[in-house]
Amino acid sequence: MEAYNGLSPTLRGFVDDLRGVHRFTPPEGQDATEIFDKRNADRPLVSEHPLVRVIPETGERALFVSPSFLKRITGLAPRESQQILELLFEHVTRPEYTVRFRWQPGSIAFWDNRTPAHLASRDIFSLDFDRQLYHITLRDDVPVGVDGRPSTALRGDPIDAYTP
Repeated sequence: MEAYNGLSPTLRGFVDDLRGVHRFTPPEGQDATEIFDKRNADRPLVSEHPLVRVIPETGERALFVSPSFLKRITGLAPRESQQILELLFEHVTRPEYTVRFRWQPGSIAFWDNRTPAHLASRDIFSLDFDRQLYHITLRDDVPVGVDGRPSTALRGDPIDAYTP
């Protein structure tokens, strides 16, 4: 919410009704697991989400612009989309909008995963202990934009690790 509030009123008004195409691909220079790569190749998941989502419990607005997932802004020319996304990605990763968790033996961290723009630290290999990360994503509410329109699936089905 803070990153959204940190935008100028004019820019907030511009991004409020924009939507973007999201697709997971590993960050440049990194590989996903072989199993994930195969599942993602067989069933790519592509969705269109609002760039600003409304948190249902509070009505607050939050930027929904993950650099790992958001590929382009719907309705804009490629260069326009690229420039605006670069501005938003730079904005959401400013230190005042980030949390740095200092891992120590026995640490456990969890967070509301509906709006963060994940940015892994570059110094994780300098730790004196192994860090194991188990990332789970729960099926949550469907993001809804300022205009009341929910996200839409464009292609694929969620990849479920567990189905009851």
